[in-house]
Amino acid sequence: MSYYSTAMRGYTAKRMEEIESADILIGIPCYNNETTIEHVIQMVTHGLNENFKDTRSVILIADGGSTDDTREVAKEFQIKPWQEKIVSIYRGPAGKGSALRSIFEAALLLKVRACAVVDSDLRSITSDWISYLLEPVLKNGYQFVAPVYMRHKYDGTITNNIVYNLTRALYGKRIRQPIGGDFAFSADVARFYTAQDVWDTDVARFGIDIWMTTTAITHGFKICQSNLGVKIHDVKDPSLHLGPMFRQVMWTVFYLMELYEPFWMDVMGSTPLETSGKTGFTEPEPVRVNLDAMLENFKIGYQQFGALWKDIFSQECFQEIEKASQIEKSDFFFPIDVWVKVLYEIAATFHAWKKNRNKLIDVMVPLYYARVASFVNMSKDMNSEEAENLVEEQAQYFEEHKDYLIEVWKNKTEE
Repeated sequence: MSYYSTAMRGYTAKRMEEIESADILIGIPCYNNETTIEHVIQMVTHGLNENFKDTRSVILIADGGSTDDTREVAKEFQIKPWQEKIVSIYRGPAGKGSALRSIFEAALLLKVRACAVVDSDLRSITSDWISYLLEPVLKNGYQFVAPVYMRHKYDGTITNNIVYNLTRALYGKRIRQPIGGDFAFSADVARFYTAQDVWDTDVARFGIDIWMTTTAITHGFKICQSNLGVKIHDVKDPSLHLGPMFRQVMWTVFYLMELYEPFWMDVMGSTPLETSGKTGFTEPEPVRVNLDAMLENFKIGYQQFGALWKDIFSQECFQEIEKASQIEKSDFFFPIDVWVKVLYEIAATFHAWKKNRNKLIDVMVPLYYARVASFVNMSKDMNSEEAENLVEEQAQYFEEHKDYLIEVWKNKTEE
């Protein structure tokens, strides 16, 4: 059991008891989002009013102890009088996972029919998002609704180059945004999540989104996607702001691969999911990336970790990495077939190593920069919709070469 038996503080639980029950819960996890939280709450209350006026709705702001005025702004904003709003500080390890745990618990206490969660740093959320997320659960019997966004080609680089590819190839579902941040689920899914013993781990920090998606697939819940339209949030340049998020997402991805090995070993190919929501495509606002900084990070990484890479990777992969380290910016290219093998070999090495796993993820970071830099060069004359075809080609390549993953996974296990 977790050190904290609940993520909910006493005053929050008491407020839930006073409300007794609700049809819909909207959770908003937040931390230091005073500039965006008001707009997010405004769109949530409007969305509930426009589409679910006859249902009992609760909005729960699950705050991580913000040091700015996030909670004050959230408390002061006036929602529709027939809706309830609770502003709380969750208990547990700092991170989005603990916030979501408190939302799952609230969904059970209130006995809701459906719950949606939206990020607190969104600038593009519209009131339509609420119906796009909730209707598949309330009307069509889906248990987990993942988002699809229209994102700029350089936004979501961890998803585009790693997480989408691995999730699709491993588990056989084409979930375009496995770490999307905005989703909906039914009460039975909330109950399942709450019962899992992960709340003292890195899952409870930044690994929560991929954990939720993966466990929803592997436990047979009925899953669909909803297109929410353009996503504009507090975008970070991947060359500057990887930080703990990358490490914790990748650690969780590899940890889940171990946990669900019996499931994915038998999965070949993938199937699309039913997708509803917004139609058409709108080009999002540009995301600027620093190609020089990414390539410098890769080349410094080669100098620092080259000897270790030579030890970890197959001879073929290491030679390609070595070759890439000599290429100039304008011609820089890190081939997709090499990237697929590199990622599969890292996953197998993580499985084989029982110690120093965080070190392994650290040495992976410069290689990720190399692949993103290559993607930037390949897509520089494309709009975001055209660049999406590159992402799909890459995902297909991961799928087609899954037998290589199984081979290296077994070989490294036996070493």
